[in-house]
Parts: sequence; C-alpha cells; structure tokens
Amino acid sequence: MGTMGLALPWEARISTRRERETRVEPSDLGEGRSSAVMDGLSEDAALAAACRSGDLRAYERLYTMHGARMKNLARNVLGNPIDAEDAVQETFLKVQRSIASFRGQSSFVTWTYRILINTCYDARRSRLRKKEVANEDSEEPPRHEPRAPGAHPSLRMALERALDKLTQHQRDVFLLYEVEGFRHAEIAGMLEMTETASKNTLFQAKKNLRLMLEPPRSSAAEAR
Repeated sequence: MGTMGLALPWEARISTRRERETRVEPSDLGEGRSSAVMDGLSEDAALAAACRSGDLRAYERLYTMHGARMKNLARNVLGNPIDAEDAVQETFLKVQRSIASFRGQSSFVTWTYRILINTCYDARRSRLRKKEVANEDSEEPPRHEPRAPGAHPSLRMALERALDKLTQHQRDVFLLYEVEGFRHAEIAGMLEMTETASKNTLFQAKKNLRLMLEPPRSSAAEAR
C-alpha cells in the first residue's frame, strides 16, 4: 500500500497534540459558525437534489468543490496518481448510477466519499490479485511503486512501512484524520462505524506507530 501525498513529516502525524484531540465542534463556536454549518447542510442537500434530478452542472460543482481532495485521498490509499485518477472517475460514475439510492442518512458529500473509499478498496484488492498472479508466472522481483517527494526519504519510508503494519481500519482512519483532515463524525459516515470507534481506532493507530517509529531507549537512559 502506498502512502503518496503525505504532506507533513511523520513526527507531526503521530504526536499526541492536545489541540488536535480536543477539536471544537461547530456547536461550541457561537451562532455565526452554527449559521455557517446550517448553510453548508442546506448547500449539501441542494447539491444532492440537483444531482438526483440529473443536472450535470451539479456534478461539475461537486467535482470543483471536492475533486482535488478526492484525488489526494485516493492517492494516499492507492499509492500513485494514475490509480487515484481512475478511482475518482469511477466514483463519479457510481454516484450518477446510484444517486436514486441516496436517502440522506448522511450528508451527500460524506456518501460520495464513502463510495470513493470503497472504490479504492476494490482497486487495491484487484491490484493485489494481479500482482499475485504475475508473481506466480514470473520469478522477477516485484517493482516498487514510485513515491512522491515529501519528507526525508528514510523517514517517509519508515512511516510507509509502519503504516503497512497497521490494520486496514487503523490505517484508513489515520489517513482520513491526520492526513486529509476529516472530523471523526465524517470518518464515521465514510467507514460506516461509530464516532467513538473512529476516535479509539485513531488512538490505537497512533500508539502502534509510536511503538514502531520511536527509537528504543538506551539502558543508560532507563537507569536514570
């Protein structure tokens, strides 16, 4: 699994920062922010209704608003921009084909991201099966996927190896929260889990990453 697109050094991603763990919810920010949230919900509902009616301009607006972020998320899950582009295109086709099934149990945008994530899962499984078949037919060692420039290569590779050792849910929650900046309520809708489960999964992912990435303490340091 590739982790292209990680914009910040891994130290910032696994640090236990109080300000990130105690994010202020919209209801705590006063009437001005609450009004903005309501406007956002209204826009989301209007966008869903327009897409359901077959308005192509609504799909264009959805892509304009979220296309770049969707590509970045898909690139983090799949590991390269070509597969990410394909996944986003496939997601929009699926949204158009299944828009009639949208019931508004979550926001339209969250529903769209859930389709994207499932599309990435399908692509990842398909790619894995193809690699297994190719390895059976060839004795050549598998090629490593290209990595995007970012943090120091050794640190980036260490993070990628550590992320590969997490469970799928831990890895995905970590990427969605720490890399893509989604809130736990949004992640819960995308991964079809509770908000509490999302928080607990992130905590466990960070704990496991720290254990894998932090250098072992020397015996001298432990003696002090």
